[in-house]
Amino acid sequence: MAGDILVTNIGELSTPLGFQAPRGPEAMGRVATTKDAAVLVRRGKIEYAGPAAGLPAGAASGPGLVRLDAGGRAVVPGFVDSHTHFVFAGYRDDEFLWKAAGMPYMEIHKRGGGIARSVQATRAASKAELVALGASRLKTMLALGVTTVEGKSGYGLDLDTELRQLEAMRDLQGGQPVEIVPTFLGPHSIPVEYAGRPADYIDYVIAEVLPRVAESGLARFADVFCEKGVFSVEDSRRYLIAAKRLGLGVKLHADEIERLGGAGLAAELGAASADHLLKASLEDIGRMAEAGVVAGCLPLTAFTLREPYADARAMIDSGCALAIASDLNPGSCYSQSLPLAIAIAVLYLRLTMEESLTAVTLGGAASLGLADRLGSLEPGKQGDLLVLDAPSCRFLAYNAGMNLVRNVVKRGDLVFGPAS
Repeated sequence: MAGDILVTNIGELSTPLGFQAPRGPEAMGRVATTKDAAVLVRRGKIEYAGPAAGLPAGAASGPGLVRLDAGGRAVVPGFVDSHTHFVFAGYRDDEFLWKAAGMPYMEIHKRGGGIARSVQATRAASKAELVALGASRLKTMLALGVTTVEGKSGYGLDLDTELRQLEAMRDLQGGQPVEIVPTFLGPHSIPVEYAGRPADYIDYVIAEVLPRVAESGLARFADVFCEKGVFSVEDSRRYLIAAKRLGLGVKLHADEIERLGGAGLAAELGAASADHLLKASLEDIGRMAEAGVVAGCLPLTAFTLREPYADARAMIDSGCALAIASDLNPGSCYSQSLPLAIAIAVLYLRLTMEESLTAVTLGGAASLGLADRLGSLEPGKQGDLLVLDAPSCRFLAYNAGMNLVRNVVKRGDLVFGPAS
């Protein structure tokens, strides 16, 4: 997909600015707002974004050019959901109600529920089944304004199923509009075959699985659940160093349930991002900022688990770039509602509307190493944008939890919503 489109009659165009990670409060809050605007995309890339009066001569002409009248509505960049687990089989709705009744997440994990239950269902699913499930979830994401999504494996915990999850993402790439960034998350949990032996499982992944993943080209990143009772800092370090040696970028699930030091490890290794961070220390957050590690906040997960939210305000003020993502998964957060995440960010994470918009666009792109081509509406960037059924981007938080997306444009192609 690489189309030509001219979007006119934009009541308010709001976009973060920059071709690199938006680090710190000034960059995270830098959102340009233009009234009576237009956006021109040719061959999938933005040629113009600004006041309608400044459109280049001849911009409205050319074979194949699609014209979209925004009808005075607001336009923002396409959302980048930078942390999801959208390829999985099986559901855990009963566990959701157990958690709602007060059972701790790690207690469910110890009883054989949690990730282990999703592993059992996903191992039993064929690739065709995983593709069909993933396609359905991507369709919902697109309707919610997601134009780029990161997808993690991690519900196989063995060679065959991990590769099958990644292959499903590869097969989905290009067959529908949402761009997929695949991540290998083999160390998501300790499989039953290695119960009580996490170090041995890491040895297996390093020796048997990582090389196959890297050789196949199926993943861009490697991730690990660095948490007490799962994988220690030392085992996580060994795994991530091995992944880096094989040419994969690295990410961490860090300091979600207990303060273990995963955020500090992310800084030490120069990870692309460390996500969750509910219990991360301010010292380690500062180290992440110095190392340029993007802080990933997943407020829908904290909401679902009824945990205190991560200190996103401190992360930004410490100099981090911040990404907000859904963490769609079958257990701790069965939701892909970035609109709800934006409202929570403004209401409970103490972010401004500008910072929240940046976190789900340019910040998310930076988390995936794509800030140079995604996340803002500037000439040279990819033509990914949303027309909102609202007069301003502020309604993303104000009209809390509602889907305001009227149109989605991906690489200059109108892929969702009416043509007029």
